[in-house]
Amino acid sequence: MKNRNLDLSEETPNVAQLEAELKRVKYHGRYTALMRSTIYALITVAAAAVLVATLLLPVLRIYGNSMTPTLWDGNIVVSLQGAGFQEGDIVAFYYNNKILVKRVIARAGDWVDIKDDGTVYVNGEELEEPYVAEKALGECNIDLPYQVPDKKFFLMGDHRSVSIDSRNTSVGCVGEDQIVGKLFFCIWPLGDIHVIR
Repeated sequence: MKNRNLDLSEETPNVAQLEAELKRVKYHGRYTALMRSTIYALITVAAAAVLVATLLLPVLRIYGNSMTPTLWDGNIVVSLQGAGFQEGDIVAFYYNNKILVKRVIARAGDWVDIKDDGTVYVNGEELEEPYVAEKALGECNIDLPYQVPDKKFFLMGDHRSVSIDSRNTSVGCVGEDQIVGKLFFCIWPLGDIHVIR
């Protein structure tokens, strides 16, 4: 049997080196725990933000020009879910797997009449519409005066000559269950951030 000589030329770590190595291992453990907790916190915040954006404050992009001059193609807006929409509120609603944006003109039971020049009357009173740049009868194929059905809203776009809305039977009046929410804030473009009225 051969006699093996142990090579003791390699230096055995001293106490200071062992403490340094222990410190490094502890630091690595703390760093890993901190990174893990930071990632969990970021995931939780992101999930909460997605839930809020989806359930309470949906963010929508405007397509088309049926709401000009109030809203333009490409605007990004925030809506607020809720109920009890009033005349003049701008709402987003589901229609044929799309989301459309129009203004509440009348509620259930109200009578709507629109003259040939585009002047709108609700329950016999002319509607004040400072948001409309140009009045027009538009694509209207309903019998006027028109009574809004129960649990429905009569909606119209602000750009009356091009908007397809409750004046046309293809869209008709909108039920509250179809409404995504009331638009209240425009967040894009940055130079046009404003409260929506």
